[in-house]
Amino acid sequence: MKLMINHQTYYQYTAPAKNSIQYIKMMPQSNRHQEVLHWNISVPGQNTCQKDQFDNMWMTATQHFEYMDLMIMAQGVVDIDEHNLFGIDTALDPMHFLQVTPFTQCSSEMLQFAQQYVTHINVQNLQRLAAAILNEMPYMPATTTVRHQASESFAAKQGVCQDHSHVFIAMAKALGVPARYVSGYLFVNDQAHLASHAWAEAFIQGKWYCFDVSNQIFQPNSHIYIATGRDYWDVAPVRGVRSHGGLESMHSIVQVLACA
Repeated sequence: MKLMINHQTYYQYTAPAKNSIQYIKMMPQSNRHQEVLHWNISVPGQNTCQKDQFDNMWMTATQHFEYMDLMIMAQGVVDIDEHNLFGIDTALDPMHFLQVTPFTQCSSEMLQFAQQYVTHINVQNLQRLAAAILNEMPYMPATTTVRHQASESFAAKQGVCQDHSHVFIAMAKALGVPARYVSGYLFVNDQAHLASHAWAEAFIQGKWYCFDVSNQIFQPNSHIYIATGRDYWDVAPVRGVRSHGGLESMHSIVQVLACA
């Protein structure tokens, strides 16, 4: 299935910004799950590309001029394998994804919750856990921020795809299962969850299995992979620093459309 993506991110400032740098992870790569037919990132200034420790493509963009607004636009066409059952493989040892980060720490309450559904490790029990997490934490836009840790989101009993992924990953790691955070895009007819999407994957019996908690999808047959990491901060679409600029506001527009 060929999907066309248009992702625009707008930044505005209350005073001129300058000498800024952005680290952009919005570049999908071709693999057994997807073929990138065309992709382009438009951002002012100079840029270079390299790979990070998780094998994600990473663009560094710098601006040595003053500006009051900035737009980063990613566009392209990706052909995904609808029949693929598993997540993508990388050269990185899956055991690296047992490492706990500040955003994927599992509280005692979270571990007790997970143990109710995962009496022994298998895909079916982890799917039960994913369903229970969504029931415990209904999808609720604009109730958390990217700085919410897994335990905070779980205690709040609501969140978005990022929170669901962090909570699932924290619980899986506490159970001894390598788990990773995936950023990308999702094609669905219901546009309620559209944005820079996130889901979790767990490494079981030599395979990476998809656990899209927010949508209760367990096969990545409508997902485009952008980056994988231990948590959101390893794969954040845009991170950066700048001089001056006053207060910053940001909004984004994402379209994922099927094309011939």
